[in-house]
Amino acid sequence: MRIDILTLFPQMCENVLKESIIGRARERGLIEISCRDIREYTADKHRRVDDTPYGGGMGMVMQTQPIYDCFKSLCEDSGRRPHLIYMSPQGKTLTQKRAIELSRFEHIALLCGHYEGVDERVLEEIVDEEISVGDYVLTGGELPALVLADCVARMIPGVLSGEEAFTNESHFSSLLEYPQYTRPVEWRGREVPEVLLSGHHANIEKWRREQSLKRTLEKRPEMLEKADLTREDRKYLDRLIKEKEEEKKRKEEQ
Repeated sequence: MRIDILTLFPQMCENVLKESIIGRARERGLIEISCRDIREYTADKHRRVDDTPYGGGMGMVMQTQPIYDCFKSLCEDSGRRPHLIYMSPQGKTLTQKRAIELSRFEHIALLCGHYEGVDERVLEEIVDEEISVGDYVLTGGELPALVLADCVARMIPGVLSGEEAFTNESHFSSLLEYPQYTRPVEWRGREVPEVLLSGHHANIEKWRREQSLKRTLEKRPEMLEKADLTREDRKYLDRLIKEKEEEKKRKEEQ
């Protein structure tokens, strides 16, 4: 898979992408991630890529020409048109499900806006979809693009140690991940759950499933509506809900 990031700050992106798991995956050729400097494609002799907005207002707006020419050059160099995503707080919120879908694309490109945004006409001309990483506004699209690139890249076979490295994680199956522990067995009076030390794999898997259900119910109950639950899962959740209601009733009576 190939991911290209169209940005005014390629070095900022490279500093992150060359590190850790994604950096090693790039070195091993498991995924190709490149950064293109939009400023390199401006026709302005002073390398300007923005101008004041029509109609007035504060800030500057990124111009159509540098962005369009940067994307056109990418298409010509790669010999194909990548699926172009504009990182925008107006887009649909990034989900694990969408990340999995995007990981199946052969080539995607991420457009990073800056200043007060991008001229609407170039978005209409070349952008395939807009994606947001949350209901808040940042100074530019670089951090969201890095989040998306990381989220998608780790889905590529070989990037992580194995498929279980991400299939058991929070949000992958519409459930939050179970608690994790490592050495030492006891820390400040808190001990690792005994079942995890038992070596009994069936009991460990049962405990982990129940913990995922419990955490999701407590922290993100709305996610359970989309989760693929078994009859045993539902019985366990019903018991937790009943216990919670009884506990609430006892507190009210005290």
